[in-house]
Amino acid sequence: MVSASTVNTGYRVRSRCHTQSMKRRRVWDVAAGWVLAWAVCAGAQDRGYWQAASRTAKDITGDITISELKLSINFSRFTIAQIRQLTAAEATAAFGDDVSAGGGGSLYRLDVPAEKKFAHHNALCGEQETQWMATWSDGRSLDVAFFSGSAMPVLTADALAKSQNVCELLTYGR
Repeated sequence: MVSASTVNTGYRVRSRCHTQSMKRRRVWDVAAGWVLAWAVCAGAQDRGYWQAASRTAKDITGDITISELKLSINFSRFTIAQIRQLTAAEATAAFGDDVSAGGGGSLYRLDVPAEKKFAHHNALCGEQETQWMATWSDGRSLDVAFFSGSAMPVLTADALAKSQNVCELLTYGR
C-alpha cells in the first residue's frame, strides 16, 4: 500500500515533498561541476599558443600550439594522444624545475618523422622519429621534452640520465 505522500514511479517509491532532496541534489551538482571544471583546467594548462622562449626552442621549433588532439609546429600539424598526467616528481626529474609552486603536465604519444625539418632545417630527434612528448606548465611558461623510441619514457632522474631517447628540452612562454 502506498501512502498519500508518496508516488510509486515503477522503480522506487519517491516522496512528493522533495524540496530538501532537491536542495541537496543542487549542492552536489554544483560541487561536481566545480570538480569537473578544476580537472579540465588542471589537465589543460599546456593547451594553447606558446612562444619559443629558449634559444633551442627558437632554433628548432619556433612557436608551437597544443590543442586536445594536435601539436602545431612551424605550420605542420601532428596528431597527439594524451597518455596520462605527469606527477610533480616526474616533472622535476624531466625539466629540473622546482614544481612545488604548482602546475600541471602530461605525457603524449605522437609521431613526427625523422625527415621532418622545422626552423633552420632542424629535426626534433635528429635521425630518429619523435614518438613521445612530455609537458609541464605553470600557466605562464611551458617546458616540453621530446623523446624517441617506442617504449614509454621513464621519467625519473636516474632513468633520464641514462636514456638515449631524450631528444630536446625546450621552453616556451605566453
